[in-house]
Amino acid sequence: MTAEVAVLGVGMHPWGKWGRSFTEYGTAAALAALMDAGLDWPDVGSVVGADTVRGGYPGYVAGATFARALGWQGARVASVYAACASGAQAIATARAQILAGLADVVLVVGADAAPKGFFRPAGGDRPDDPDWLRFRLLGATNPAYFGLYARRRMAVHGDTLEDFALVKVKNAALGALNPYARYRKRVTAEEVAASAVVADPLRLLDICATSDGGAALVLCSMDFARRHGVARPVRIRAVSTVTPRFPNTLLDLPDIATDSAAAVEPPGETLRASIARTAYEEAGIGPEDLSLAEVYDLSTALELQWYEDLGLCGEGEGAKLLREGATAPGGRIPVNTSGGLASFGEAVPAQAIAQVCEVARQLRDAAGDRQVAGARVGITANQGLFGHGSSVIAVR
Repeated sequence: MTAEVAVLGVGMHPWGKWGRSFTEYGTAAALAALMDAGLDWPDVGSVVGADTVRGGYPGYVAGATFARALGWQGARVASVYAACASGAQAIATARAQILAGLADVVLVVGADAAPKGFFRPAGGDRPDDPDWLRFRLLGATNPAYFGLYARRRMAVHGDTLEDFALVKVKNAALGALNPYARYRKRVTAEEVAASAVVADPLRLLDICATSDGGAALVLCSMDFARRHGVARPVRIRAVSTVTPRFPNTLLDLPDIATDSAAAVEPPGETLRASIARTAYEEAGIGPEDLSLAEVYDLSTALELQWYEDLGLCGEGEGAKLLREGATAPGGRIPVNTSGGLASFGEAVPAQAIAQVCEVARQLRDAAGDRQVAGARVGITANQGLFGHGSSVIAVR
């Protein structure tokens, strides 16, 4: 049987541009999660923090930073960093501690105070950092990268600007219903089309902003949940934090100079698809079992790509799935019921945790006007540092 841990509490600090310390956002989210779980801070046996490289020294030791802010009480601490996958890796670390018997209750916290404008690698010149090289040598900021994805979909699958706009319209309508979202205003396809071009073909309303915010989870063993009187909690059944499969060294490559027939066999699936496959295999389910999905919509076009990589439809059929209404509220598989990053923006260490907060609320039937009727299985997905990513599957 798949090893499971219970989600006993969820908590968030609203996303926005507040101009305060990430510690304040994370602490507020942590206290909200503890209240939701019906626990006190001394009940926590371990704190796992998702790091923020923009928070200076405290951000690099986020677990200890949050433990100190909440008050020293003897809990274990751990800190993890994997860019946008940091939150899911923090969840994976917490789950491992619980399943190993090191703690019955673990608090997972991520928060960020993002700078204005485009993200850039921290710490000055870093020629061994692929992101630094991409920015410095190619001038490819993240929106430019998103634009390349969008152009590829248009060329290969026939997606249109109108398709991309429909993603924003859907997510903005859901974000308008979410009290934690930064942008709580519905938009029309015409407004998306009229917004400024940032990285052709993507407009301002096609891409996500950078934001401040925080999110937290209280995870516990199944035995603890039962002792706490929660007979049927939301359970995390799978956490996938996989890396790409590509040749790493010259020794792995064929001698293409002397053997014209030699070729590297391309991977049978994209990284995003491998993230999902690993999660499905661990959870013992398939995409047909899902009630909802929270995906990493850095751009409207990228959300369509996730539909395919999660197996919600066939390759090249993402826009068709969207136009049919399958990913909207009331559809076969609602996607980004929280409003997605389109409505929140990026608070990097918090966003994978926030995705699980949304799934947990949905599975509890506690998402208010955003509620997916009869939700029983949810998946999250995002990419992270050096191209690897993460996916969490929760069930009830």
